[in-house]
Amino acid sequence: MQLSQIHLSRERKYLFGFLFVSLIAVILLAFTSDDRDDFDSATREVLLRRIGHELLLQSGDKTSRVLPVKQISENEYQISFENALTFQPDSLVNLTKRTLAKDPIASDYIVNVLNCGNASVAYSYAVSKNKKDDIVACIGRRQPKACYLINIKFKPTRINTAKSGYILGGLSFLALIGFIFLKSGKSRKVAPEKPNSDMLLPLGSLLFDVKNRKLILNETITDLTTTENRVLLIFAWSPNEIIERSRLQKEIWEDDGVIVGRSLDMFISKLRKKLEIDPNIKIVVIRGKGYRLELAV
Repeated sequence: MQLSQIHLSRERKYLFGFLFVSLIAVILLAFTSDDRDDFDSATREVLLRRIGHELLLQSGDKTSRVLPVKQISENEYQISFENALTFQPDSLVNLTKRTLAKDPIASDYIVNVLNCGNASVAYSYAVSKNKKDDIVACIGRRQPKACYLINIKFKPTRINTAKSGYILGGLSFLALIGFIFLKSGKSRKVAPEKPNSDMLLPLGSLLFDVKNRKLILNETITDLTTTENRVLLIFAWSPNEIIERSRLQKEIWEDDGVIVGRSLDMFISKLRKKLEIDPNIKIVVIRGKGYRLELAV
């Protein structure tokens, strides 16, 4: 019983250690990915500001500012300007393609040029990794000088989706391992490992010699009958736990082809007397349920 508990305790330590290390790994992956995302986002904002800067130069404006780039959603950014400007659509398309080619995860995006006053779309186009899927129109019509906002919306990358999947999958896996372990632990409590019949089992101050059917207390040796030995061994498997009468009857006498009722009480009574040499050990009756071997702690 004690060896089984020690073995189970070691298994728990190893598994808890594994779960702890795995959880730390998942958390580190999340933070590392977030740091990488922050860096990529900052790099993208620099590229977007460059688009705004070159667009002003193409408009003939060398002095006014590109205002801070705003991230208006997870994958959408807005470029705004201090002053009004004009632009040639084909130049804007080429400018965004050339600049965003330096962003390794910006392969697909939609550009909307909005009028500042009413947010109506002055010009828009879509760029895809596969050039045949590009949607670009009206590139030869120069736009009048006005206040414009440029919104660029990027297609969500598979990297972010995969990262979320890894993290969720990792946490789900850890939860599953923990559930299996807890369920296994409960099963072991219901059916504990039986001691070897050659062992000397400690019961309070006594030593229970299972093989030779003896109780040993210092130099005092008390012999047990075969049936008493079998009854006490069942109690020794589960000290301080209720043992049902039906279980005792089945395990002791069913192999002989007969289940005896009153004989059990007789053997319990005799066994009680032999255990009296240690006052810290008692077999008590649990009314309506069975018996319990109580060992004082």
